[in-house]
Amino acid sequence: MFVENLEETLNLGKKLSHKLNPQSIVLLKGPIGAGKTSFVQGIAKGLSISEDITSPTFALSHHYNSGKIPLIHLDLYRLKDVSSAKEVFFSEEEEAVQSQAILVIEWPELIEPVIENFWKIEISYAKNYGRHYEIRDPKNLLTVS
Repeated sequence: MFVENLEETLNLGKKLSHKLNPQSIVLLKGPIGAGKTSFVQGIAKGLSISEDITSPTFALSHHYNSGKIPLIHLDLYRLKDVSSAKEVFFSEEEEAVQSQAILVIEWPELIEPVIENFWKIEISYAKNYGRHYEIRDPKNLLTVS
């Protein structure tokens, strides 16, 4: 699926939010600057979250509880080894289960092999401008490109 600008990115995230349930896991893959955090802002908008959504690159995670469903936004970019990434992921996954939250993970490459039943969003730069999104549901039944 081709997305031309920020508004379309936010709308796509919002649209996906309506397909997510408590304890859904969303993996966001894409290069720096591709719009991963903007996509999470769209998800948050769809969940009626009132807080500002910012990148958790340095904090590793941000928790948002003001919406219809809580949202945990995790960013593993700074983690370079699998054991650290797993430790953070399992801790946040446990929190997501307890709070019935949606867990969205940017830079999930180190932990993807240990996760089951997740949405996978791959973002890439389009040829001249905009972004290309490939969205796969947990059962790989729905693929939107």
